[in-house]
Amino acid sequence: MNLYGLPDISFAEKDPETIKTNIISGYEEVYREATGERITLYPGDPRRLFLLTVADMIILQRNLIDWTAKQNLLAYASGEKLDHLGLYFGVSRLPAQRSRTTVRFTLSALQPSTVVIPAGTRVTPGGSEAYFTTEENLEIPAGEIHGEALTLALAPGGSANGFLPGQINRLVDPLPWIHSVENITESTGGADVEGDENLRERIHLAPESFSVAGPVGAYIYWARTASQLIIDVGVDSPVPGVVQVYPLLADGQLPAQEILDQVIETLNADDIRPTSDYVQVLTPIPVEYNLDVTWYLDRANVTSAVAIQQAVNRAVDDWARWQRSVLGRDLNPSVLIARMVDAGAKRVTVKSPTFKVIGFNQVAISTTSFSATYGGVEDG
Repeated sequence: MNLYGLPDISFAEKDPETIKTNIISGYEEVYREATGERITLYPGDPRRLFLLTVADMIILQRNLIDWTAKQNLLAYASGEKLDHLGLYFGVSRLPAQRSRTTVRFTLSALQPSTVVIPAGTRVTPGGSEAYFTTEENLEIPAGEIHGEALTLALAPGGSANGFLPGQINRLVDPLPWIHSVENITESTGGADVEGDENLRERIHLAPESFSVAGPVGAYIYWARTASQLIIDVGVDSPVPGVVQVYPLLADGQLPAQEILDQVIETLNADDIRPTSDYVQVLTPIPVEYNLDVTWYLDRANVTSAVAIQQAVNRAVDDWARWQRSVLGRDLNPSVLIARMVDAGAKRVTVKSPTFKVIGFNQVAISTTSFSATYGGVEDG
């Protein structure tokens, strides 16, 4: 079922001109029937002006009626109305999540006994309001020089995402024997409160969860509940009893280990995973491509060259985003050509990429070689 392939629906006539015409013609008809006199309410007629005032109120009411009715339908509902629809299926909006990263604590020297880094120890990149805190005690055994701990940002949301390894390197809470701290993974996973579109898709998938996570759809549903950053999930069972799950993040980003751990924790819950399934959560396989495209402008449109060039560049960016936004979407330069032509290009030549079939656990991602060259003007 394609939720967004449904035809549009309307519960009330909303076209302003239609409503005004119906009110005025209706008055003229009733007047003729009541008096036997045929009249025409011309512009400026006080009766027409009064009816137009009433029409404005009716137009507002019609829009409200249509909007209110649509809030009972999954394809249109938004905000709190969508939350109430989710209640029918036991689906609630995911709250804001905290960014996470793994931090390595290094001792100044080997110690004769275990060193404990207590839960709640804070680290920061410095020059920033981002603080990360350990969630559990970290024990560095005697004879070892360092240990690693999962840390979560103090504040939820995406503002603490994107700190590269080594950038979170300041210890906020002084501890004995600690020589240095640094994150060894990029901070990721922080997200704002789940948006309507992601929640709508999870509600649509919710019936799949009525079974334990045996069917493919159930694994997709439960994997997406791990984080609102997950926009697509590939599922496979290469051998009996083994289930492989591939989550893809927003804008085609590949998940870091911390996100994979969130998904595996969700899927391994006793009331979700069948006892006979061994679940593996894996990173989707990127299929990289270079983009080398040249496009030409019709001479008849030369006065709009700047605007068309901007539109064509946007079309190229949108196509690249479209390619990487879903797992298993074939690398298709024909779609690129169509979008560029729709944006105003007369002709497009594509040297790279060529068409390529993308597997269910793969995603097409452009490399740094990303070139859409303007080839000049041609006669039509």
